[in-house]
Amino acid sequence: MIIIQLVAFFLLTIGIVWTLGLTPEQINNDLSGLFDKQQSLQDMSKAARGKKKQSKIITNLLKTRRVLKETGKEKSFSVALALSMLLMVIGCVIAIVLDNIFLAPVLGIFFALLPFLYLMRSVNIYNKHVREDMEMSLSLITTAYIDCDNIKMAIGHYVEELRPSMQGIFREFLGEVDNISPNMEEAIYHMKAKIDNGIWREWCDQLVACQSDSGLKDTLPAIVSKLRDERLVNSELRTALSEVRREYYFMVAFVVGNIPLLYCINRDWYDALMNTVFGKMVLGITGIVILVTWLRMSKQTKPIEYKG
Repeated sequence: MIIIQLVAFFLLTIGIVWTLGLTPEQINNDLSGLFDKQQSLQDMSKAARGKKKQSKIITNLLKTRRVLKETGKEKSFSVALALSMLLMVIGCVIAIVLDNIFLAPVLGIFFALLPFLYLMRSVNIYNKHVREDMEMSLSLITTAYIDCDNIKMAIGHYVEELRPSMQGIFREFLGEVDNISPNMEEAIYHMKAKIDNGIWREWCDQLVACQSDSGLKDTLPAIVSKLRDERLVNSELRTALSEVRREYYFMVAFVVGNIPLLYCINRDWYDALMNTVFGKMVLGITGIVILVTWLRMSKQTKPIEYKG
C-alpha cells in the first residue's frame, strides 16, 4: 500500500511540474526572489532605528549568499535552494515509508538543511581565510599609516603585497578616492561596508576619526591586535570544541542506535516503538530534540568572533 502511495505521489508531482511548465531555472529564480524583495521606506526607516530586525535565519541566508557572490559562486545558492526543496520532499517520503507521520517535519527540516550546511561550511572556511588576510593587511597598512600620516599613501604602498581577498577592497578604495570623490571619510565608510567583521568595522570607524584628529592613529595597533588575540583564543579552544562535538555525536549515535538494538533484544518493545501511536510520537519528539540540540550545539561550538 505504501509503495502505491509513493508511486502516486511521484506521478502527481511530475504531472504538476509538467502541467505548470516548471524548469530548474524558473524554480531557482522564484526561490531566489524571496530574498530580493525591495524594502519599503517605512521598513528601511524602522531597520535604521533598530525597531525592525530580520530573523536570524534570513540574516544568515543573506550573509551566505553575499559571501558566495563575492567568491563568484552565487549560482550555488540558487542550486542549494532548489536542492533543499527536493530533499525536504525526500525526508517526508522517508517518514511515510517508515509509516510515522510524526517524523515527517523532523526529517523534512533535517534534509532541507543539508545543502545550506555545506554552503555555510564553505563560507566559514572563506571567512577564516579573510580574517587571516585581514590581520596581515591591517598590520602592514596601520604601521605605514602611523609613519607617513597619510592613509592613501599607506594603502598604495602595500596594496600590491596584499592577498587577493583584501587587495580588491583596498584597490576599490584607492580607485574611489582617485577617480570618483576625494572625500576620504566617505570612501572609508564604503570600504567598511564590504566586510562583515566587528574588528574591521571598528578599525574603519577609528580610521575615519583619525582624518579629523591624527593623534588618534596610535589607537589603531590596539584594534589590529584584537585579530591576533581572536586567532590565538580560537586555536586554544579548537581542541576543546572538537571534543564537545565528538561527545554530542556519540550521544546521538547511542540514542539512535538503541532502535535497532531493541529489535535484537526485545521484539515486543521494538514493535511498540515503531508500530504504536505512542511509540511513533516518542520517535517524533526524540527527533525534534536531536534536531534542536544539534542546531544549538553547532551554534555554541562555532569559533568565537569579536562583536564590535
